[in-house]
Amino acid sequence: MKIDEITYSVIVPSYFEQDNLEKLIEELVPILESKNATFEIILVDDGSTDKTWEKIQALNKKDGRVKGLQFSKNFGHQYALLAGFNFAKGKAIITMDADLQHPPKFVNNLINEWEKGFKIVNTIRIDSAKISWIKKLTSKLFYKIFSFLSGVDINPGMADFRLLDRQVVNELLEFGESGLFLRGLIGWLGYPHVNIEYKAAERFAGTTKYTFGKMIKFALDGISSFSLVPLRLGIILGILTSLFAFIELIYVVSVRIFTEVAIPGWASGLGVVSFLFGVLFIIIGVLGEYIGYILVETKRRPRFIINEKIGI
Repeated sequence: MKIDEITYSVIVPSYFEQDNLEKLIEELVPILESKNATFEIILVDDGSTDKTWEKIQALNKKDGRVKGLQFSKNFGHQYALLAGFNFAKGKAIITMDADLQHPPKFVNNLINEWEKGFKIVNTIRIDSAKISWIKKLTSKLFYKIFSFLSGVDINPGMADFRLLDRQVVNELLEFGESGLFLRGLIGWLGYPHVNIEYKAAERFAGTTKYTFGKMIKFALDGISSFSLVPLRLGIILGILTSLFAFIELIYVVSVRIFTEVAIPGWASGLGVVSFLFGVLFIIIGVLGEYIGYILVETKRRPRFIINEKIGI
C-alpha cells in the first residue's frame, strides 16, 4: 500500500487498556468509515503487563486496518505517540487516548477543521463537575507557568487529543531530543492551527494510570526541556541574594566599628546563613536538572524500543 493511499491515521497509546480497546474500535471504525476514505488505527502498547497486546492482536485479526506496536517496556505516553508518528502513513494523523474519555465521535470535528485548511487542530477539554478543584488548579497553574517560561501559549485543558497534518508530523520527526513535550513542540512549530472545545466522557473501564508522580515528572520535563528561563532566574536570584549578603556584611562591619559592641544576634546570623544556603541549593538543583538532561542527550540512547509489530 502506498503512503498516499491512506488518508487518516489514528494513534492510540495503550497502557493497561485491555478492557477499553474493543469498545474504542467498535465506536471509532464507523466514524472513520463514514468519511469514505482509507484509514489505519495504530494501537501502541506502552509496556503493559496485562492482556493489552493480546487484545490488539485479536483486533488486528478481525480488522487488518487495526495495527499494533508493542514496546519492550513502559517508555511513556509521549514516546508512544512518537512511535506511532514514525509508522503512521496518513495524510492526517489523529492522536487520542484509549479510555474513551476522548470521544470517538468528536474525530469528525477534527477532520472537518483539517479540511478547512488548518494543519494543527487542538482540543480543549471542558472539565466536568467531578474533576477535583485541586486538579483543575494545578493544571491551570502549570500551563500558565509553562507559557510564561517558554513563550509558547498553551491553553489549560489542552491534551494530546488532536489532529496533525502530515507536514507537521514530518517536522516533528526531525526533532531528535529526549524529554519530549509534544504539546510545547507542536505549539512552537507555528503552523495554522485552531482550538476546539470538547466535553470529556467518563472512562469506559479501569482506572487512570496517570499518577501524581507522573504528572510532576511530566511538568518538570516540559519546563526544563523547553525553556532556559529557570537557569536565568537562578542567576538573578543568585545576584539578589549576594547583594543581600553584601549589605548584611556592611551592616556587621559598621556595627563593630561604630558601636564597639559585639553583635549579639546569633539567631539572625544563623537565619541569614541558612537562607543563603537554601537559595544556593535551589540553584544547584536547577543546574543539576539541566546537566542531567545534557547527559541523557549525549548518550543518544533510543527513545523507545519496539518488541513486536503487527499489521505494520
